[in-house]
Order: sequence, then C-alpha cells, then structure tokens
Amino acid sequence: MSDAIRLLVVDDEVDFVNTISERLSARDFEVTGVSSGPEAVEAARRGGFDLALVDLMMPEMDGIELLQILRESHQYLEVIILTAFGSIATAVECTRLGAFDYLSKPCSLDTLLEKLRAAYAKRLKTKFADDRQRYRKIEEIVESGPMALWQEAREDMKHRPSLLSVFRELRKLDDSKK
Repeated sequence: MSDAIRLLVVDDEVDFVNTISERLSARDFEVTGVSSGPEAVEAARRGGFDLALVDLMMPEMDGIELLQILRESHQYLEVIILTAFGSIATAVECTRLGAFDYLSKPCSLDTLLEKLRAAYAKRLKTKFADDRQRYRKIEEIVESGPMALWQEAREDMKHRPSLLSVFRELRKLDDSKK
C-alpha cells in the first residue's frame, strides 16, 4: 500500500491537468486527472481519494456544483478550488460549502504544495477524531450491548461474540455516518 497522497485533479484544460499531474506525481502524490465534473464524480465514486483540486469554471458542471457533490458523497475528501476567474463572492461561497481553500491561477507550485499538505493534515485529523469516536462507541457496545453476555461469561469462555457480530456492529456504525 502506497503512502502517497491520493489526489483527484479536475480541470477542463487537459494540458493543465497533464502538467500538474506530472509535477505532483514527482512529489509523491498519486494523481488521477480528469477533465470534467461528471468524470470527477465517477472517479471519486470508484476511488478513495484524500484530496481533490477542482477548477471553478468548467462546462457541464462547474466547480461549485462538483464541490457540493463531492462533500456530500465523500465525508473525508478535502477539496481545494483553483480558478483563473476568482472573486471574493465565489471564494466565500466555496468556503461556506466546505472547500478547504480557494486559490487563484496562476499559483506557484510551492503554494499549491503547502495548501495540499495542509488539506491532507486536516483530513487525517478529522478522520482520526471520528475514528476515535467510533472506537469509543464500539467499546460502549461491547460493555453494555448484546456482547455484555460475553463479558459476564468470559471466565468459562462458553459464550464468545462471533467475529460476524462484531462486524455487524461496525457496519451499523458506518451506516449511521451516511
């Protein structure tokens, strides 16, 4: 398993996607580039990305619409909006909708890398905090839920929770996050 940050780059300018993908791949990012919002939705659905770098102005689906879809469907995906046609109003709107940051093109590679790393750190921190809450919830279930019988009968080991029951409890927690 790779330690690379998995990045989705979305821009209708194919040359930009190719160039930024090459430059970031050389810096230990695992980059998938697409040239439209619908392609990005499909890639994100298939994919397990940590971050998305999204152009604001695209035909078919603009960056704001794509941002909304990605944030609704992928809880821990951090999105950075990158645009040549920025305004304070769109920056505020994107931030309100959950974008990690909003950058104007052209943007230096150093600035972009700094923002991507900060977004990734936020993603890890958020995921870790949520995982910690889930583990606490599992402990509560183990201590007071259907597995309490196991706790009481532990000495004679006649009643053990099945692995399947543990996975069912985990699934309930996952389903409740949707």
